[in-house]
Amino acid sequence: MIETLISSKTRIKLLMKFFINSNTTAYLRSLEEEFGESSNSIRLELNRLEQAGMLNATLKGNKKFFQANTKHPLFKEIHSILLKHIGFDRIVENVIEGLGDLEQVFLSGSLSQGMDSQIIDLIFIGDIDRNYLVTLVEKAEKVIKRKIRFLVYADKETAYADFNYFKPQPLLLWSKD
Repeated sequence: MIETLISSKTRIKLLMKFFINSNTTAYLRSLEEEFGESSNSIRLELNRLEQAGMLNATLKGNKKFFQANTKHPLFKEIHSILLKHIGFDRIVENVIEGLGDLEQVFLSGSLSQGMDSQIIDLIFIGDIDRNYLVTLVEKAEKVIKRKIRFLVYADKETAYADFNYFKPQPLLLWSKD
């Protein structure tokens, strides 16, 4: 879907990398390695996004690190479009209703790092109907054509959960408050 709007696959990868999780930072060579593309095509797109004000750049030693500019007027819209591209809007819509006392939903794994993946890793916190969750996940997988892995923590279990285990830290997708 998004490929019809944005013809550059490199630009799509960069938007996914930086706009799904705005805390993500990266430099040219790391992106070259991650994407498996030439540094020239990545550099060209990075420069375009930086000139448009969508990415901020900082020098650390001899490396230029890039990060999403969350103050850009289109940041929230781009973030929302990318979440819809992945299918999160349908997951959240379909899963949250009827689950019980859901407190929070986190994204972890490759997608939380801004790397496109066919597997979506989610963490649910709350006292929820796990059987109903399995049914909803199965339905959502068919709709979005991606696999969904999940962990469920009851509210009282989160005190013992080691969220430092997850690299990078999980990204909050939804909260009751």
